[in-house]
Amino acid sequence: MDTDFLIDFSDLNAPVVYLAGAWVTGKQLPEVRIIQEAICTCINTVFLVPGDNFEWDSRLLAFILAAERLCQEHQKKLDISAFPESVQQLYDLAKAVPPNISSPEESHNHWTFLKSFWVGAIETLGFIGEMCIAVGRLFAGRSHMRAVDLLFCLNQAGPKALGILSLLSVLVGMILAYLGMIQLSQFGAEVYVANLVALGMVREMGSLMTAVIMAGRTGAAWASELGAMQVNEEVDALKTMGIRPMDFLVMPRLLAMAIAMPLLSAYSFILGMIGGGVMTTGMEMTLRMYLHQLLQSFSPGDVLAGCFKGFIFGLLIVLAGCQSGMNCRGSSAAVGEATTRAVVQAIVYFVIADAALNLMFYKLGI
Repeated sequence: MDTDFLIDFSDLNAPVVYLAGAWVTGKQLPEVRIIQEAICTCINTVFLVPGDNFEWDSRLLAFILAAERLCQEHQKKLDISAFPESVQQLYDLAKAVPPNISSPEESHNHWTFLKSFWVGAIETLGFIGEMCIAVGRLFAGRSHMRAVDLLFCLNQAGPKALGILSLLSVLVGMILAYLGMIQLSQFGAEVYVANLVALGMVREMGSLMTAVIMAGRTGAAWASELGAMQVNEEVDALKTMGIRPMDFLVMPRLLAMAIAMPLLSAYSFILGMIGGGVMTTGMEMTLRMYLHQLLQSFSPGDVLAGCFKGFIFGLLIVLAGCQSGMNCRGSSAAVGEATTRAVVQAIVYFVIADAALNLMFYKLGI
């Protein structure tokens, strides 16, 4: 064996384990259980000390960490202060991030879920309140928001999203037209496919599909940006300089999404109808018939209702994305979790808001 160890039991209260030889990758290293006798014998602390011809690399750290876990099982301490400073620094770095261990009792506790839901609801209401106060400061002319940040966020939320939005809007319009043609042709009512495509895109699919795309594209990007700023303590630096993060970071994104979403929704309406026309003219309907029926199938009120939905969905995207980013704490892993949480929360918000708006429109006769 290329490595060796010696346990000195001269002091039973604090036995010393000497590690000699080459504790490096490629060498045959002993198991950590070799020091179990020393751990069981000592009263409080076991000392690891480098011996003769001592060499080391990262394999030594793996042995030391395993020895520490063994000491913890027996409620004892491990002392490596005799090793070189570089070993101790690498040891501290290895222990910087604790293992992610969840207890079975906690994972199956329904009260834990209810508590987390309640805390999340309180945080969401608090964030909405801060947003409303920031909007009030903006209209009062006391906001820290910069116009250049608004233009930058507007570019992110608008022109850069046109490509993917155009493709999916045309395809969704074609899918609606195809399904409508298959079903309505059984009753000889193929002409009403245009009504289905128009109302489906204007009242429902256009704004909802645009919101989902923007949540996955822009909302997630904003959550990761703000989350990285939180992890790097840039948000704390803004507070130190007297700049309100809500005004400086959230308000440009809120206004950009409030402006862009109704316009993108209207753009999606048009492309969806074009996609439906491409599909129907390739089947059993002429383009002239499709356009004639299309123009009679929806009113300006329908367009305004769809754009209003887009506006509400835009606010929800900012709420989910910016709240997840601003509440991010910890390491880079927390940034990924915040990004995922932003998209999931936004989609849940969309479903709830869409159902509530549809019910409201029905009761108001809109």
